[in-house]
Amino acid sequence: MKNRVGVILIALSLLIFTIGCNTKTSDVSKIIDVQIMSAKKQKIDSSLSISGVLVPVKTVNVFSKLTGQVENIGADVGSNVKAGEIVATLETKTLNTQLQQAQASLNSALVSEQIAKNQAEQSKLNFESVTRAYERTKELYNSGAVSKVEMDDMTTKYEIAKKQYELATGASLNQAKAAISSAQANINNIKVQIENANILSPLNGVVVNRNINVGELASPSNPLFTIADTSTLKLKGTIPQKYIPFVKVGQDIDVQVDIYPNKIYKGKVSNIGPMAINTGMYFPIEISIKNIDNIKPGVSAHAAINISSEEGIVIPSSAIIQNDGESYVYVIENNIAKKRIVEVGVTNDNQCQIISGLNMDEKVAISNVNNLFDNAAVNVK
Repeated sequence: MKNRVGVILIALSLLIFTIGCNTKTSDVSKIIDVQIMSAKKQKIDSSLSISGVLVPVKTVNVFSKLTGQVENIGADVGSNVKAGEIVATLETKTLNTQLQQAQASLNSALVSEQIAKNQAEQSKLNFESVTRAYERTKELYNSGAVSKVEMDDMTTKYEIAKKQYELATGASLNQAKAAISSAQANINNIKVQIENANILSPLNGVVVNRNINVGELASPSNPLFTIADTSTLKLKGTIPQKYIPFVKVGQDIDVQVDIYPNKIYKGKVSNIGPMAINTGMYFPIEISIKNIDNIKPGVSAHAAINISSEEGIVIPSSAIIQNDGESYVYVIENNIAKKRIVEVGVTNDNQCQIISGLNMDEKVAISNVNNLFDNAAVNVK
């Protein structure tokens, strides 16, 4: 019995000793070894990479101004066209007939005008003759040589001749001239329609799409061709909002086309979007390059913008932890790690600039940061 009690006491002693050792080991393991570095105030150089596809600087859909049957196609997909070049022609038989009829109407109006002019001239001569007779009769009447009845008769003739003259040189002649103007306007309108039967390219470029065939009906509501100006290409991409202050429209930038890795193309920033894209935090950017090598639109490319920041708080990139859209560091104070949310600015492979959340000379952990937690005990190495 005594032996059994002794064995139990020895076992309990060993258990207590083991628990004590484990407790001490656990306490030691809570202290995390870290390296630290002080936040400094300096500038930082970085490079912003922009990737995307090259697209034509301008793409337009070509519509017909008329509804009509296509008589001829002058360009196909891949065709290079010049501004003003005919790419399709509509049938104009009906319009030509209308033009002939309009020309006949104009000729008729010109004849009518001549008749009206002749009538106006005749009315003028008649009115001048009656006016002279009227003046003589008036003098004779005043001297008592003619009766009042004769004077009234002459006055009536004078009034009739005057009205006939006014009508012939006024309304009738104006009506004839209006008929000529109307006929001429109709001719001009038909001629414009005949000209519009020639579908023209609005720019220098290449046909990238054709939606019409000979014999089909063209209408102003459906595009016949799509033509792209590929003399200049645009690299379309996005940049983070933190880099907006460092990128300007007109800024030079080197562009590399992925299928031509050994060649650098000189480009310029042609546009920076005035509003962030739907996801926020990123802005659209366009970089234009001259297409000197006839690069096909749609190929991928990338560009790099060298950036030099203003002087600010800078720490090693290894100090930054990003999680759930937040960036934070651990500030070490009296061997205790304090979690601090920061706003990160310009970064490169080794350093990052802190816009807010950290002061100069504060010490941040740069090793074992993923093992740290708020108020963790640390041992600075």
